Amino acid sequence: MLFRMSWLRASAAACAAGLTLAAVPVHAGVFDDNEARQAILDLRAKTDQQTGQISAAQRTILDQSNQLATLQQQVATLRGQNEDLANQVATLQKAQKDYYTDLNSRLQKLEPQQATVDGLQGTVQPGESDAFNAALQQFKNGDFKNATSSFRDFVQKFPQSPYQPTAQYWLGNCLYAQRDYKASTTVLQGVVNNYPTHPRAPEALLAIAQNQIEQGQKAAARKTLQQIIAQYANTEAAQTAQGKLSQVR
Repeated sequence: MLFRMSWLRASAAACAAGLTLAAVPVHAGVFDDNEARQAILDLRAKTDQQTGQISAAQRTILDQSNQLATLQQQVATLRGQNEDLANQVATLQKAQKDYYTDLNSRLQKLEPQQATVDGLQGTVQPGESDAFNAALQQFKNGDFKNATSSFRDFVQKFPQSPYQPTAQYWLGNCLYAQRDYKASTTVLQGVVNNYPTHPRAPEALLAIAQNQIEQGQKAAARKTLQQIIAQYANTEAAQTAQGKLSQVR
């Protein structure tokens, strides 16, 4: 009886010990699964956080890229505006330059100018050159009547003009072309008397000699031709006079 109770106690103790030993590994396994599950959750959280950070970074990069594109477009627009402004400034500068050039040209026409007439320097008043050239063009066109009026007007209007000797010379030629030899000689003689050193003086004497020949005044013509040779030697007029002298007998 005592032996049986001892055995039962021993068996109960062994069972209790077995149960205790069996319970230990079950508890450890449960704890490991919880840690793994927590680690996975933590990893997922970190992954989600990193994914969010990456998305935020991508959005930031995209925003910056859009801002850069906008700035580049603005820069391109400003460059275009600058080019337009530069072209406008260049156009205005050219217009201003042309304006002042034209203004200066107009003012010069209203001021006395230095001019060379028949190789001689002189001061020309506004309108002188135009008036003289207009009269001379009439003569060249064969409009001797109007050329005569124009040269007479010029001589009266510009008495101090350096064109005076030349204008009177062509006036004498206008009269000669209209066969008014007497009036022509009077005008040409005025050139010789008033401007004896002028380049037109020997030419005026030569024209006087031609007037005299046309009127049959051969003796007077020879005298005029000899005057040219004596006073204006080594000139083209003197050479021409020498040739005519042999023809007037």
